Amino acid sequence: MKTKRNIFTFFVIAGLALAFFNGAPSAYATLHAKPKAALIKKPSVTKNGASYSSAKIVTTPKKQIPTVEESKFARNESIPEIFFVKRVVDGDTIELENGEKVRYIGMDTPESVDPRKPVQCFAKEASKKNEEMVLNQQVKLEKDITDRDKYGRLLRYVYVHDTFVNLELVKSGYAHVYTYPPDVKYNAQLLEAEKEARTNNRGLWSACNEQKAPQPVTPPHPSPLATEEPSPQKTTPNYGTASKKQNDSLPPSLACDIKGNINNKKEKIYHLPGCLSYNQTKIDTSRGEHYFCSEQEALVAGWRKALNCP
Repeated sequence: MKTKRNIFTFFVIAGLALAFFNGAPSAYATLHAKPKAALIKKPSVTKNGASYSSAKIVTTPKKQIPTVEESKFARNESIPEIFFVKRVVDGDTIELENGEKVRYIGMDTPESVDPRKPVQCFAKEASKKNEEMVLNQQVKLEKDITDRDKYGRLLRYVYVHDTFVNLELVKSGYAHVYTYPPDVKYNAQLLEAEKEARTNNRGLWSACNEQKAPQPVTPPHPSPLATEEPSPQKTTPNYGTASKKQNDSLPPSLACDIKGNINNKKEKIYHLPGCLSYNQTKIDTSRGEHYFCSEQEALVAGWRKALNCP
């Protein structure tokens, strides 16, 4: 009798255990379970006196976990692109393996390949430094706001390994800051780096020191813009190849080529290269006329843009 009771107890316990495990799937099964299929019934249809019904099986998709890259795109964050540099054009321009040319954002180096200008002071040194840093290297490219310039070149911040190339060229004195809104993400850092380079007479700030920076022009009469401090646009040393004394009709620097003219009606009008009257306009500093290095500087000084400029 005792043996029969033990056998009965064993089967009861086994049955309860089996029922428990059938009703509670394991953690492994829960994690790796296939998507469940749901049966959706369609309304009955009567045809030839008989009633029919159909059903459609719908599979509930498994929820996907986004990757880090997908999360960045969802948050609209910039993901650096990686490319191989096959050629260095000059101090601030490179060519990638795919044929695209890249113009560095936020800075400018002396011209060495522009057919319209002579090779400027420290241009070859800047080009060589850029070549040492990025040629035949994998570089990361970071976009700001504008994708390309008017010449079709990509506008990017460039990184090689952990070095921010744009910043390093400015900090080492091979380039100066060139602010071109709206691409101003790192403008504060670049300006600080330029200040450090100028203070320590690094690179072009020592080699091209005839005129380290354009002197601010004080307008003879207050203008609506004169109450505002102009934002830094472009500070340049003298890139001229000659050390001749400047003539009144010549700009103090090749980079400061905006002509601030005063016409017969005493109107102060500035002309940019490319304006219709630019070549005919002569500057006479004895009459209070000036060359400017940026439009902002001209505006603050009380000049307006010529109407025949593009």
